[in-house]
Amino acid sequence: MRCCNRIVLATLATCALLGACATKPLIPYSTDTPPLALMPAAQAGIQDKRGRFREVYCAVLKARGTGLPDYRPCEDALTRVGTEPAGTGKPVELGLSRRHLIAAVVPGIGYDCFKPWLNPPNTVVTHLRQFGFDATLLDVDALSSSANNARQIRDALMAMPAPEGPPRIVLVGYSKGAPDLLEALVAYPEIRSRVAAVVSAAGAIGGSPLANDAEQYQANLLKYVPGATCTSGDGGGVQSLRPATRKAWLAQHPLPGGFHYYSVVTFPQPDRISSILESSYEKLSRVDARNDSQVIFYDQIVPGSSLLAYVNADHWALAVPIARTHPTLGALFVTQNAYPREALVEAILRFVEEDLDEPAR
Repeated sequence: MRCCNRIVLATLATCALLGACATKPLIPYSTDTPPLALMPAAQAGIQDKRGRFREVYCAVLKARGTGLPDYRPCEDALTRVGTEPAGTGKPVELGLSRRHLIAAVVPGIGYDCFKPWLNPPNTVVTHLRQFGFDATLLDVDALSSSANNARQIRDALMAMPAPEGPPRIVLVGYSKGAPDLLEALVAYPEIRSRVAAVVSAAGAIGGSPLANDAEQYQANLLKYVPGATCTSGDGGGVQSLRPATRKAWLAQHPLPGGFHYYSVVTFPQPDRISSILESSYEKLSRVDARNDSQVIFYDQIVPGSSLLAYVNADHWALAVPIARTHPTLGALFVTQNAYPREALVEAILRFVEEDLDEPAR
């Protein structure tokens, strides 16, 4: 088992981390790049709803307390960036969901390769079901392009029962899963009536500069993680993460209306970066130090979305619970992997449910 863990760790460090794949120096953005607040996202119609989301998340954390894994006080769970709007002062509903929303999660690049080794606990789903919510993982190719995975997302959603009332699916895209699901919404209009809302969670909406000099064959090494059954797919995974690819796609494909978009951004304090991610954090810092070790903060925001939070967690800590299932690796390498994910997902769904009940914007 110890040997297996070393193999997996080495493979993840050289492949899943785009920064470790980059071979050429990264080119910094010019001095007029986005300041600390919301630029350039503010230019794309972003609504800053951090104040209310903080109220919701803090209420969930306080109510659930240490009964959930990896508890943190609210002030340590979120990062304050720029001028954050004040909260509303309204009470937070913590009982059963009225809409029974379902988080349909699209994972990031390579996830299906190391999922058997990770053997993630089903704690998020178990937690959500106590309150009338639910969650499911949408299977997509680990190493394929966003266009390929968009078709798989379409097929998975169409295989679900059609809603008898208002749609209940909240599409949640983590890392590369976010552009995958955006491409699905644009390419397959038949799925839109089934979607209540869209959430980018540390999504690579604008790509990552770390992907510019990475090659697909490096990502393909993930096929050799012990227990992996993933394939190379169409070989377009890394290309789909390059900033030029993502920004060209966004420029050519207006996002469809009819539902709300939300962005949850990972923006960790430097001491919240796991030791194994420090090298990619430093490489990406040559472009902009405001990154989560994989993606710069403003490249995680969906144009026209509501900004919910800057989360004080690195890219892995948000969604990949390595330290929970492999505590030795966590203690030695993935040193800042602990994060109250169950409470975060509950808070996202509660905020979305409340927001959907608001009068039309």
